[in-house]
Amino acid sequence: MNTTESSSNYNNLESMPLNELLFNMNREDKKVPDAVEKAIPQIGALIEQIVKNMEQGGRLFYIGAGTSGRLGILDASECPPTYGVPHGLVVGLIAGGDTAIRKAVEFAEDDLGQAWKDLEGYDINEKDSLIGIAASGRTPYVIGGLRTAREKGILTGCIVCNENSNVAKEAEYPVEVVVGPEFVTGSTRMKSGTAQKLVLNMISTSVMIQLGKVKGNKMVDMQLSNTKLVDRATRMVMEELGIEKDEAESLIQKYGNVRNAIDNYVAK
Repeated sequence: MNTTESSSNYNNLESMPLNELLFNMNREDKKVPDAVEKAIPQIGALIEQIVKNMEQGGRLFYIGAGTSGRLGILDASECPPTYGVPHGLVVGLIAGGDTAIRKAVEFAEDDLGQAWKDLEGYDINEKDSLIGIAASGRTPYVIGGLRTAREKGILTGCIVCNENSNVAKEAEYPVEVVVGPEFVTGSTRMKSGTAQKLVLNMISTSVMIQLGKVKGNKMVDMQLSNTKLVDRATRMVMEELGIEKDEAESLIQKYGNVRNAIDNYVAK
């Protein structure tokens, strides 16, 4: 039996006092970062290859079903506002299409050929990178997508939460984060989902840093799409240039983002 499907370390959950439920869930969650740490060599190897491809104009694709697919979409959707990259540079696809983001689409994940059909809609090619996300490591949608992509010379990686899975066998650069049994048996939206989110954070953030989208420790290319972000950008420019708020606001308004404001600043 896969680790993700093995029985919980806890029983009679319906009789457990609320405080005990919360304490025990938290105790299980604490195991996740340690499991991710063990996979850092695998994560690093995958990131190195993704960066090489993206430096040559490639894109990054995620495919998954259910929670895994939603996590990929979440990570992809946050790259443009956070790092100022164009929509379409990082793409998340879910079995069942956009409908499945909010509502489960029955048996969508069971089609071996659908992921590749979805990817073909984006003209995926050898410059691109593909990461399959599947807690169980046995999702047909992900297996089929990775298999076809690899056959066509596309870089493939995966994020799974079981060892020696079928998904990992299809990926050139597998990442295996084994978090153990879930608090509620088989509920992989819990520890497994948390592990996948942490790994996705590491991948996209590290890739963007290495592509030059961060200066110092600041998101200098972020899109200024609301008042909070404009205020953040203003403070960043004030700190970087040692200027007053009014001048920083003028620079942001004129040049549109933090990087351009700093690069075009001329001291009085």
